[in-house]
Amino acid sequence: MNDADVSKQIQQMVRFIRQEAEEKANEISVSAEEEFNIEKLQLVEAEKKKIRQEYERKEKQVDVRKKIEYSMQLNASRIKVLQAQDDLVCSMKEAASKELLNVSHHHNHHIYKKLLQALIVQSLLRLKEPSVLLRCREDDVSLVEDVLDAAKEEYAEKSQVHAPEVIVDQIYLPPAPSHHNAHGPSCSGGVVLASRDGKIVCENTLDARLEVVFRKKLPEDASCMQLNGSRTVPTS
Repeated sequence: MNDADVSKQIQQMVRFIRQEAEEKANEISVSAEEEFNIEKLQLVEAEKKKIRQEYERKEKQVDVRKKIEYSMQLNASRIKVLQAQDDLVCSMKEAASKELLNVSHHHNHHIYKKLLQALIVQSLLRLKEPSVLLRCREDDVSLVEDVLDAAKEEYAEKSQVHAPEVIVDQIYLPPAPSHHNAHGPSCSGGVVLASRDGKIVCENTLDARLEVVFRKKLPEDASCMQLNGSRTVPTS
């Protein structure tokens, strides 16, 4: 083999080696590009997921904040409505309390005597006791004594029992409200009856009946009270 053949063969081998190297380099480049794209896609998806999670977290925070603000506004509105209702009830109650004074006024004695008799009968029917203690205002003692026998007979007839013993207490209910006693205890009229042992009390004053009427209009209905071992019988 002469020098020309050797040179030709060497060139062929160099071209073969170079071609293989180029093909191998191309394969490595393609593989690296694919791995880079896959990794880039994974990183992008991971970042997208983080962004979505962060957005959802903030969206929930905003939603919770909106709900809290709405609840606070709703509660504030309810408080305003309840306050307005309470103010209206109080003003109506105050106006009604002033009107109660006219019931027991001196020029209404005939009407007031009939009312006292009805209140005594009702209290006796509530208590159903053979002997009771009656308490009234000092100004009403004579009126109560005038109707007491008739009230006892009416009760006895309605209950089909003997007329009960009714003792008028020497301790009186407070007087009617006045400018001189604006902050002290007062009573617009009516009676309070109790069993002799004091365990059962029927408060049938005009003020108590007004209180019952207004209490029935409110959610908190406490018609029976337990105080110091005594039971208050509700009037209706």
